[in-house]
Amino acid sequence: MKPPVFIPASIVIFALIIFSVIFSSTAENAFTNLNSAISSGIGWWYILAVTGFVIFALYCGFSRIGTIRLGRDVEKPEFPFWAWLAMLFSAGMGIGLVFYGVAEPLTHYINPPPGLGVEGSTPDAANQALSLTLFHWGLHAWGIYVVVGLGMAYMTYRRGRPLSVRWLLEPLIGRDRVEGWIGNTVDVVAIVGTLFGVATSLGFGITQISAGLEYLGWIESNNWWTVGMIAAITLVATASVVLGVSRGIKWLSNINMGMAAGLTLFVLLLGPTLFLLQAWVQNMGNYVMSLPQLMLRTGPFTDGEWLGSWTIFYWGWWISWAPFVGMFIARISRGRTIRQFVGGVLVVPTIIGSLWFTIFGDAAIFRQQNEGNMLVDGAVDTNTSLFRLLDGLPLGIITSVIAIFVIVFFFVTSSDSGSLVVDILSAGGELDPPKASRVYWCLLEGLAAAVLLVIGGAGSLTALQTASIATAAPFSLVMVAACVAMLRAFRYDLATTPQFLKVSAPGELSTVSGGNGTNGGHGANGEHGRHDVSATLAGLVAVHRIDVDTVTVHEKTGEVTVEEPVDPLADSEGDFEDDSVEQRSQS
Repeated sequence: MKPPVFIPASIVIFALIIFSVIFSSTAENAFTNLNSAISSGIGWWYILAVTGFVIFALYCGFSRIGTIRLGRDVEKPEFPFWAWLAMLFSAGMGIGLVFYGVAEPLTHYINPPPGLGVEGSTPDAANQALSLTLFHWGLHAWGIYVVVGLGMAYMTYRRGRPLSVRWLLEPLIGRDRVEGWIGNTVDVVAIVGTLFGVATSLGFGITQISAGLEYLGWIESNNWWTVGMIAAITLVATASVVLGVSRGIKWLSNINMGMAAGLTLFVLLLGPTLFLLQAWVQNMGNYVMSLPQLMLRTGPFTDGEWLGSWTIFYWGWWISWAPFVGMFIARISRGRTIRQFVGGVLVVPTIIGSLWFTIFGDAAIFRQQNEGNMLVDGAVDTNTSLFRLLDGLPLGIITSVIAIFVIVFFFVTSSDSGSLVVDILSAGGELDPPKASRVYWCLLEGLAAAVLLVIGGAGSLTALQTASIATAAPFSLVMVAACVAMLRAFRYDLATTPQFLKVSAPGELSTVSGGNGTNGGHGANGEHGRHDVSATLAGLVAVHRIDVDTVTVHEKTGEVTVEEPVDPLADSEGDFEDDSVEQRSQS
């Protein structure tokens, strides 16, 4: 363990839990005032910085920087693409999609922001509702995770540094400061924000599970049920984190994503299918068109309060989760190029999220428009809205039970991923920290959620959530500094890393060019040739750029093998080659 990080982080965590429990009402008010001060004082900074993170991510993905590999030049990805995507999505915001997939679009439909001039419960409000939801859960949210995850994966797998947040700043402030009190402080803030964020989400998730079981008429919510469910989820998460990434977290994530995909298909096929498909296409278009309007909107005249409750709140929440999610994504991304990383972390989850919110959110809005039974006393009940939607479809009880299992598994994957991240940070970046410390952090998350729910109630959870978001203010500065530092490191890497080139001898070039056409358009080896290269160039040497993904290096002999590209027209080329040669000769 790393005492300068482990001990202060533990002290701060226990102190805030005790304060939130003893002074639950006072703590809720104090942290609410703190959140209001952050929203009104530096909310503009959050909006500017998060939009900058998206631009940074896109630049890294689509410029030459995207060719840099997060590992050795010829290293292959550690995990298959779909397993990698399932793990990053489950850890990133999978539980949030289940919790808010119905409630948030429905809320924006009923109560749209006043500054945009759209009246609630109208078709225009329905179209706008999904644009706002995708804005909060799309590129901007995942762009925050890209900054931290990309920087940590690069510094660890490319430059050999420990897997820790502090090393993001080394290219900017130097190794001595990173290993000193500045680095220790950065890691402590990351641990506190991560543990409180996961514990708060676990508490809110237990509230939703209890509400779902009570909605089905199976239980009556009380403290015993709360403690029992938290204990069960914590034990499963502890077993998973002890098993490690490859055995525990990977398999749980795959199972969970499979169940979530099945639930999504069920709602799509048994709900208003054609309407939802049409809505998804339009939602994507509306989201792209609304980005220029929303991404720098601070609402100084009209929507300051709404932005503080929604956009600024979300940006602070995502930033507070960035050390946890970013570091976990970095842990599972070894061997991928930066372009693959950005595409997989930024673009693909945004598309998946748009499908989820369209299917569940627009289905709920459609139901409310036609049947009017999605509200409780004229308002959206976040805890039960998903179950209300499923209750109106066939097999409502079965799908509600599946939804509860999805919620449970998403919380397990969030809890074990968060525990692993906190453990790595407290161990100084050790990729395989001791199992005893993994158990410690996992149990501490469950204990925090249980104590706050049972003793302090929802007020303590709100206070703890706000405390977690408050860590986003200083950490946003760390992230901006990390962007500058990473760009310096990437430019050096591009300037010093050789590119793979394949040199073709004159004879090989002559074969590729098809000779003089006397052999019917076939090269000397009997394969189809290309006639767009003149035979007069046969005395030169051709140089071809090689994609690193096509290169394999033998571990023992060091022999290099290059996978040749496959011509998609090879099977049919012979039918036209002779005619094309004759026509060119005549011309």
